Amino acid sequence: MSKPDSMIRSVGLNAHHPRRLRRLGEVWAGHPFPRYFLTLCTADRVQVLANDDYHGRLRKFLVASPAHYGWHTLRYVVMPDHVHLLAVTTEQVALGAWIKALKFVTAQRRFRWQPGFFDHVLRSGESESEKWSYVLENPVRGGLVTSSVDWPYAGELRFEEPNPPGQETGPTEPAGI
Repeated sequence: MSKPDSMIRSVGLNAHHPRRLRRLGEVWAGHPFPRYFLTLCTADRVQVLANDDYHGRLRKFLVASPAHYGWHTLRYVVMPDHVHLLAVTTEQVALGAWIKALKFVTAQRRFRWQPGFFDHVLRSGESESEKWSYVLENPVRGGLVTSSVDWPYAGELRFEEPNPPGQETGPTEPAGI
């Protein structure tokens, strides 16, 4: 026995439901900008990323991102077929637009990215620390190195924390890994 249309609509299963859930207003207590954990994968999981050439293109894009897009990447790990990023934004450019630019600039038609990406808004400093500790061990779990500190395709970029809209942000300078 099928359910009447009115019952289906009452639980939100009609043809007009959103494809994604809406973001919460404030998720990072005491900080005006959300922090995102992001994962991008190559199409068909082709292993083309863990090399000096791609790493250089990615790092160059990430260093320029605060000025061009309002996105500050705090940390990243490049694996052979995917990239993990921890980023914060001033909401100057939408997340999807920033990822589209990152994919275009870093691939340079040498490979294809998987459509879309995984994003997770981090809710606390503890959540960030736990997530990042796990990500740093990816190269070890993948059998690529015996210690995460030996993986050459990971880094941390130091920026002044973005200020609320209307306030000046200081110069951006990357730090070494």
